[in-house]
Amino acid sequence: MEQPQSVQNNPLAFESTGRLIAKYSVPSIIAMLVSSLYNIVDQIFIGQGVGMLGNAATNVAFPFVNICIALALLIGVGGASNFNLNLGRGENEKAKSFAGTTISLLILSGVILSVLSLLFLKPVLIGFGSTKQVLPYALTYTRITALGFPFLIATNGFCNLIRSDGSPRYSMLCMVAGAVINTCLDPLFIFGFGWGIAGGAAATVIGQIISCVMAAVYLTRFRTMKLTRSCLKIKADNVKSIVSIGIASFFNQIAMMAVQIALNNTLAYYGALSSYGSDIPLACAGVIIKVNAFVMAFAIGIAQGCQPILGFNYGAKLYARVRDTLKKEIIIVTVIFSAAFVCFQLLPRQIVSIFGEGSPAYFHFAERYFRIYLFMVFINGLQPVVSNFFSSIGKAWKGIFLSLTRQILFLLPLILILPVFLGIDGVMYAGPVADGIAAVTAFFLGRHEFMVMRNLELSSDVHPEADAAPASR
Repeated sequence: MEQPQSVQNNPLAFESTGRLIAKYSVPSIIAMLVSSLYNIVDQIFIGQGVGMLGNAATNVAFPFVNICIALALLIGVGGASNFNLNLGRGENEKAKSFAGTTISLLILSGVILSVLSLLFLKPVLIGFGSTKQVLPYALTYTRITALGFPFLIATNGFCNLIRSDGSPRYSMLCMVAGAVINTCLDPLFIFGFGWGIAGGAAATVIGQIISCVMAAVYLTRFRTMKLTRSCLKIKADNVKSIVSIGIASFFNQIAMMAVQIALNNTLAYYGALSSYGSDIPLACAGVIIKVNAFVMAFAIGIAQGCQPILGFNYGAKLYARVRDTLKKEIIIVTVIFSAAFVCFQLLPRQIVSIFGEGSPAYFHFAERYFRIYLFMVFINGLQPVVSNFFSSIGKAWKGIFLSLTRQILFLLPLILILPVFLGIDGVMYAGPVADGIAAVTAFFLGRHEFMVMRNLELSSDVHPEADAAPASR
């Protein structure tokens, strides 16, 4: 099948998949790591400057970050995937329209979330699991960070478009710049000015604004096409297509939020019945969730970085390149997550100590939590990679199902059921059980799609090798 010249000339169609993964995924990984560093840096400095209750407060407020990232992925991943799929088909005007709708939706959703959060902040934080001792810190922190929600959502969504436009390094720089600003301002505001937890929140928002401005500037000089004001009109058909693809990533984040809310409330309840009390488990969970999110950033970064490669080549019917990219993704995340497993099993005390001091009971609980809850971390990268793969090739419902498996179908019920029999230890053991089942599910669904593409390849007149250039070149 003869392809449009614009497709044949695009490096995504002929450059080595290994080089493309490095080119697109490394900046994406760095961007995701930097994004997670916003929360980790705050946790470290707040833990050192405010103490255990400060750590617990950032943990209680963290579901708001999940909501922001969920909206950014819903719109950003959905928009970028449609953008690349249409570029792969040679439909440039349609791709341009998707880019414009994506930009407008990101801005609108950020403003709405910020306003709603500020209006209903106290009851929401209590619902997120805040105790009476933690609530004042959580209110102070979130009242400020809520002002940054529009910038956080826009930046993460814009960066998906920037990567799809062929500029993964600039996407990375947007995130890095904000994180550097945040890291520099945290100690100044928290310790130098004596602002405490409010200083950590202010530093975060300023960093997010810087990142957003850099990303917005890029959109005025898009590489593949010129974006104009006329393309910013929100089109209902575009919204439907964006949501249908991005909703898998959205559900994955919302599922993480739901699990954390259930986790916070369960830990507070069963912690009160144990020798640890309510606040120690909440503080420990905050540290462990942030560290785990840092590791998960590798898988999400690789998955998002490979999205343009997968989407373009699937749209162009270059199935061998799609399969080769997915296979390499899985190998890379497995190696990275295996290294994380070793660190979590051997160095839990050292990792927790970075986030401030605590009582012997605090460190005892944290060490056990690390070793048990994250025991299956070495296979945790499989589910987000395969889920994002389905979204990238336009098979949204498979991506949605996979995004729900670990968090909603497996982990959430286990968090609620196991503590009834095992007490607070049941929360810890829920993690590895859910991780194992989710990984097996992702493996079989991914393997099935792998074989489907193989059959399409054999039945097609086009038989490109995974890393070979088209003959027309």
